[in-house]
Amino acid sequence: MDNAPWAPAGLPAREYLLVMLTAAAATFLLTGLVRLLAIRVGAVAYPRKRDVHVKPMPRMGGVAMYGGVLVAMFLAANLPTLSRGFSYSNDILAVVIAGGLIVLVGALDDRFELDSLTKLAGQVTAAGILVLFGVQWFMFWVPWGGGDAGHVGQLMVLGSNQGQLLTVLLVVAMINAMNFVDGLDGLASGIGLVSATATFVFCLGVLDRQGGDVNAYPPALIAAAIAGACLGFLPYNFQPAKIFMGDSGSMLIGLMLATASTSASGRMNYAYMNPTDTIALLSPLLVVAAVLFVPLLDLIMAVVRRTRAGKSPFHADKMHLHHRLLEIGHSQRRAVLLIYLWAAVIAFGAVSLTLFNAVVVAWVVGLGVLLAAIISVIPRMRTRADRESR
Repeated sequence: MDNAPWAPAGLPAREYLLVMLTAAAATFLLTGLVRLLAIRVGAVAYPRKRDVHVKPMPRMGGVAMYGGVLVAMFLAANLPTLSRGFSYSNDILAVVIAGGLIVLVGALDDRFELDSLTKLAGQVTAAGILVLFGVQWFMFWVPWGGGDAGHVGQLMVLGSNQGQLLTVLLVVAMINAMNFVDGLDGLASGIGLVSATATFVFCLGVLDRQGGDVNAYPPALIAAAIAGACLGFLPYNFQPAKIFMGDSGSMLIGLMLATASTSASGRMNYAYMNPTDTIALLSPLLVVAAVLFVPLLDLIMAVVRRTRAGKSPFHADKMHLHHRLLEIGHSQRRAVLLIYLWAAVIAFGAVSLTLFNAVVVAWVVGLGVLLAAIISVIPRMRTRADRESR
């Protein structure tokens, strides 16, 4: 039997699409059952002063999403092409085990309201599991230094401890960023879908540049699985929601996005550093930044705002980005769709830099940002116009 680490000619796009659709279908079917289970065990979110929903809502939807991921991974392990990726990397096994732990911690929080330190311990442990299985950053390119002619920037090689610490910090930051942004019906699941799809497209590009190397299969598979899980959960979660994903879902999305990006970074070819390779070398960091941008910006703003007010960084309020959009005058659905637009412009803009002409991408992204900005302020402009007409 041929065990060489390369795939047949062409990319296994159909297999990845089948995995994504399977994750979506399995999650959709499981969500109804998990909703009944959440009600029975008392995993219900009751309205609080800072919340947008006005009636008790079952949560723990992340359990159904994880079930969809497991079904998708089981299918992939039995497909002729994708199954080979399980033999050359432990990344998929790592994310399944770490995902199971983070969903367990999240489900307990959805039911019993765990304290912040307990959740943080669970997040760090899950990130540690990834590191133990070899999912970590080993090196990355930075745009400074590198004085040789024809070379841009330099390659930074991380020591074992540095790479492990960076990986843990990235995973914990992504988990909490997705958790912070989960404030409106369909918001976290939609951003997860957009971000995972963009990451998946990027990972396919990496796989293509590697000539179909089986070692490059895992990041695309991880991204496809969580994209499908978000897609399958969204019909239950979009406004008006029938169930919340809870911490079990938002933390799972964050963990898998961080894992896919970290896994993809290790598949890049860092042997050459010249102007023509700059975009390719930067693409892992660009994708990570794009995936993190919307929730991480919200996280940073919340921490700064609460610290300046003399409150704990974990003190909850109603000043997140989605709350501000509601105050401006957007409806829940329009606010969520608008944040989808911002996330898509950033994520797909970053990925497009590795696939198309940079000038064309810059123009398209610029127009997308301008369109999103105009749509964001339209309600406020209408309010001012109404006041002036009076």
